[in-house]
Amino acid sequence: MSTQSPFGGRVGRAYPILPKGETVASFETYAEAQSAVDALAKAEFPVKELAIVGTDLTSVERITGKLTWSRAAGAGALSGAWFGTFLGLLFFIFAPTGASLGILISAVLIGAGFGMIFSVVSYSVNRRRRDFTSVGQVLATRYAIIAESAHVDRARSVLGVDAPAPERPAATLPVENGGRPLSYGEATDAAKRAAAEATRASQPPTRPRYGELAPTADAGDAASAAPQADGDDAETSTAAEPPASER
Repeated sequence: MSTQSPFGGRVGRAYPILPKGETVASFETYAEAQSAVDALAKAEFPVKELAIVGTDLTSVERITGKLTWSRAAGAGALSGAWFGTFLGLLFFIFAPTGASLGILISAVLIGAGFGMIFSVVSYSVNRRRRDFTSVGQVLATRYAIIAESAHVDRARSVLGVDAPAPERPAATLPVENGGRPLSYGEATDAAKRAAAEATRASQPPTRPRYGELAPTADAGDAASAAPQADGDDAETSTAAEPPASER
């Protein structure tokens, strides 16, 4: 899904931060987002200003089958045969003699044998803990194409999409001093904090832990009776004071 730069340096250090800009379009799969970027590239759009951001990452492990002795031995023999073929071809290329073909075949057989033995031994050790084969993936729920604000309108016109609806009202998102619009990463963090605060506010009050005093009905009655008593005293003092004309 990503292409690393072979030169590293500044390009490698620029990636750990979230890209800043606005959302051009949002897709459910990475293939759709990739197709949209390809369409922008064909339209001579400056694709260096784009970024594909996946949100709500999820680890998925797909089970491909049950692991048995025969499958473990076959997989080990196949991987060992490929390694033996590689070594045999090296001898065949750098030492092209009449015996090179025999060396190639011997390397393939020896590699397959060692690979089979190693795979069977590894399966016998981990047999009780893992008896299946699987493929792990990291997927995202949504894939958004982010671009600089100056290129957002052109990108949307090329893709033929409208501006995505905001996930939350603008009033719930904090704005920095000076009225500067939030970047994509800042808006995402603010939305997550607002959702966490709403979740905590909606949760019922927790029960007192062991050793803590729970509020009793007498304490609640006394607390509610105190304001009433203050109100009665105020009414009594007001009634007892004569009007200003009588004084």
